[in-house]
Amino acid sequence: MKPVRLGVIGCGAIGSYHIRGALDGPGIDLAAVADLNKGLAETKAREFGIPKAYGNGSELLTDGGVEAVVLAMPTGVRTALALEALANGKHVLLEKPVAMNAGEVEQMIAARTDLTVACCSARYRFTRYASVVREAVTSGRIGPIRMLRMKCNNPAGPPPDSPRPPWRLKRSANGGGILMNWGPYDLDTLLGAADWQLQPKTVLAQAWPIAPVIQSHIPPESDAETHAAAFILCAGGEIINIDRGEYMAYRSLNEWEIVGTNGSIRMPVFPGNPETIFLDELSEEAGMQTTVLWEGDPDRDVIHYGVLSDFAEAIRNRRAPMTTLDQALIVQKITDAIYESARIGGPVDIP
Repeated sequence: MKPVRLGVIGCGAIGSYHIRGALDGPGIDLAAVADLNKGLAETKAREFGIPKAYGNGSELLTDGGVEAVVLAMPTGVRTALALEALANGKHVLLEKPVAMNAGEVEQMIAARTDLTVACCSARYRFTRYASVVREAVTSGRIGPIRMLRMKCNNPAGPPPDSPRPPWRLKRSANGGGILMNWGPYDLDTLLGAADWQLQPKTVLAQAWPIAPVIQSHIPPESDAETHAAAFILCAGGEIINIDRGEYMAYRSLNEWEIVGTNGSIRMPVFPGNPETIFLDELSEEAGMQTTVLWEGDPDRDVIHYGVLSDFAEAIRNRRAPMTTLDQALIVQKITDAIYESARIGGPVDIP
């Protein structure tokens, strides 16, 4: 496969992962990087032998030697740059969350034409066990789905040694807090395992800010939630249940579950090495029995290079990426409805 000539815009923490992933993964020629801190872009270019470094994304987007870009910057400025990239004929890989709201996703869909646009919310569907889980669900082994459930609560630690990113818990910069930062993974992983067949219909949700006693642990301008919970009813009667929090007065608990009529699957949010995926199944003779569905090394690094390799292959083979903009729109509509339900204190229909 002819390598895809890639540019990475945004050289911060997540951008650095993309740079290393592009250099290590097959099918990619890392042609350029850009950052508003041009010195940082130049440092990355020297460190990794990247031919070109730019001081802003717009400069990189006019580079005729770049055919695809990764947008690795805060959500609040990403859509404008994505639209500019598409107008310049560049394929686009979007960091998560894909946008500030569903309206922005719809703008990108309208501008996409025949270009490939992929979403990093698919990261956890590249682990070695993800396809095994999907097969167990879509083959009917666990029976009709009753519930997709995730519970991820991370306890508060001591005050941080260095300042947290100021945009991470700021609505105007990120669209929200923990739900925007991690919810895309939760929804993408679970809905993808169900082959995107569920049709979310109505949301009842609540969201809470950080506890006042540890307010000093986050930037003073923070105004977004650190804990969100949602009950989502789907058109077929299935339930999606989300409980996602950080800075919690609660022990650490991180698990994704797919509950069917005849069986259920438990997956880790943060895969270990080695990892074991359990399947609970019903039988007439023994009732519920637990077996190992998959066991082995999940390849944690694929979480970072998998989306890049898939993006490159989708471009060259003219196929859909693991998560398309249309699927990301479903995730964003659910997210928007969760925030609206929390705001009004009542149920909200998902358009």
